[in-house]
Amino acid sequence: MIQKKYILTSNTIKERLHNGSIHILYQIQATKDFGNIKSGDLGGWIESEDNLSQEGDCWIGSNARVFGNAKVSDNAKVFGKSIVYNSAKIYGNAKVFGYAIVRDQAQVFDNAKVYGYALVYNKAKVYGNSKVFGKAIISGRSQICGDGTVSGNTRVCSNTIIGIEK
Repeated sequence: MIQKKYILTSNTIKERLHNGSIHILYQIQATKDFGNIKSGDLGGWIESEDNLSQEGDCWIGSNARVFGNAKVSDNAKVFGKSIVYNSAKIYGNAKVFGYAIVRDQAQVFDNAKVYGYALVYNKAKVYGNSKVFGKAIISGRSQICGDGTVSGNTRVCSNTIIGIEK
């Protein structure tokens, strides 16, 4: 069994979704040094240990929230005031930050970055070295890959692919 890298504290907040569901989130605290994190550092907010892997250098920053069946793993980082929920997956070396929202069954992985006020949802995937930022919205089964960049007020939906797989 691996040594836990974080614990759930007794600090809680309520996250109320637009559908009326309420999630109780617990603040995390590092129990050992890893990556840029030091033992004792307070992190963000999760609903359960299922939301953040105990392995790798993945972490959730102090104002970020991850809940539902969402999962952050490997060396991925979620920080700023970003929110990841439902069954979204953030993994590899991906970063989600700013006020970004990743939800439903969306995935952000490899070295991808989602930030600003971007929204990634449904079964969309953002991966490779791609970036989604500004107020961009990625949905459906769209894929932003390779070195693809989507920014501003752009909306990408359905089965659109932006970027070239390498």
